[in-house]
Amino acid sequence: MDAARLIGSTRRALKEIRGEGELLAEAWQAQALAEAVIRHLVPDGTGAKGPPAGPAPRAAPGRGAALTEVRNPAGALRDLRELLSELGAVLVSAACSTEDEAVYWQCIEALDGAADRRDRVCALLREAEAALARERAQ
Repeated sequence: MDAARLIGSTRRALKEIRGEGELLAEAWQAQALAEAVIRHLVPDGTGAKGPPAGPAPRAAPGRGAALTEVRNPAGALRDLRELLSELGAVLVSAACSTEDEAVYWQCIEALDGAADRRDRVCALLREAEAALARERAQ
């Protein structure tokens, strides 16, 4: 399945969350999807400065495992950047509003993972846009 479709599904799922447990599950799904797109675009781990983010440890096989293609790499990276930013805002809100210390720390852990992946996506997007600009200049 194409990255754009999977990112859209993840966005819809994020908007339909009904509690902290669902939020955390979707946070790990979003990270697994981002990691799958990154691995698809940079299979050998080269490119985009900085180390690759580690695996999303809590993600069960899901949307990330369903990725088969990335038809529009720059578009997928822009969409992922937005998705991970939205996810970050929701996680911050959940962390600030919970009274459960365990949930707070789970939100913070998920937020750290999402931020790491967003940084990697942004670096890949900068590389993709620079390559496109070089192509157009030739």
